[in-house]
Amino acid sequence: MLQRGIKATQATVLAHGRVDPGLDSIATPTFANLGQIPDANAPSVTAFWNAVYSGQTELVSWWLDRMVAADHPLSERMTWFWHGHWATSVDKVIYPLTMQKQNETLRKYALANFKDMAREMVVDGAFNFWLDNEENYLSSPNENLARELMELMTIGVNNFTQHDVTAAARALTGYSTNLSSGTVTFDAQKHFSHPLTVLGTTSKLDARSLASLIVSNGLNAKFITERMWFRFVSATTKPPAALARSFATRNNFSLVSALVRSNAWSNPANSLVKSPIEWFVGACRAMKIRPSSINAGNLHWYLSQMGQLPFNPPNVGGWPYGQAWLSGAAFQYRFMALELMVAEADLSPINVPKSKMVQACADWLGIPEWSRRTASTLAASSATPAEFATVALLSPEYVVSA
Repeated sequence: MLQRGIKATQATVLAHGRVDPGLDSIATPTFANLGQIPDANAPSVTAFWNAVYSGQTELVSWWLDRMVAADHPLSERMTWFWHGHWATSVDKVIYPLTMQKQNETLRKYALANFKDMAREMVVDGAFNFWLDNEENYLSSPNENLARELMELMTIGVNNFTQHDVTAAARALTGYSTNLSSGTVTFDAQKHFSHPLTVLGTTSKLDARSLASLIVSNGLNAKFITERMWFRFVSATTKPPAALARSFATRNNFSLVSALVRSNAWSNPANSLVKSPIEWFVGACRAMKIRPSSINAGNLHWYLSQMGQLPFNPPNVGGWPYGQAWLSGAAFQYRFMALELMVAEADLSPINVPKSKMVQACADWLGIPEWSRRTASTLAASSATPAEFATVALLSPEYVVSA
């Protein structure tokens, strides 16, 4: 990358939509529609929950494998970003098939148009169930989906009124979810069919037209731009005002391209602590490990204890960020995960004479420069590549992107 130069590297980072042998090597699991949850005393209840839990485990392993195996990882990286944005948890949704369908929608629109994404997500089965829209009735509107759609997904807190929430909730009536299949159906007889006023505009609205209306608001460009900056560049600085213009047409790839080509990366004020999944996927790619080759029970437990397991965000706001990932417990579970990972690793890039290992580790992990303390710690460690890899992957220079 260093030899190719900045522009060529940016083009490589932005590559997507191409033939991808790495992704082609990962078989997509097929999940059955498991039907309704059996009664607690039904003969089929044990088999049902075994299928649910094994499916959930397989779904996580499949996505981790995709993240690691992708030759052009931008689509998977952005699918992961949107998963945290439209945060939905299998802990409540339960069914692997329904979560897989949402994941496919997020991937389809990850680098496409945000308005199209919002129009599909607002009728996504997992998302509707997660935010209680199956309890949204004409006689008793449930405002949860309407409120979170505006506050957390599209325009941000304090940018709408309670009247907007009430009207949006009515626009979302008439939809019901078959949770086991993830299918959302619409019943016009149960839908509020009269004109509604949302964000100052009055018209007849259903779920998709409501999403279009909200996303067309100018506040949406600012909100999504700040969200991407916050998750990719810095949690402490603000994006330049001009960046939002790259999202004027709500094209996700245009905004991502502007971020990648920004000079923000050379500003020492911008730094981010890697989330557990970012840390884990980067380590696996460096060590050429398929996550599914590691004992799933142990690995998924360690990731959950670090605070981040795919398909299981803690709440509708998604995962925490920044300093939250630097706890002593997180460090402990990173170390325990590395014990599993190093046993499966290809460490040939650092299998060099001890005198060259410190620099080899930096080149291997893309670290511009070790701090004096880290370089000293690496130099003082034993000459085994496994120990060097463990120390390097736990170092501040790798854990924090600066």
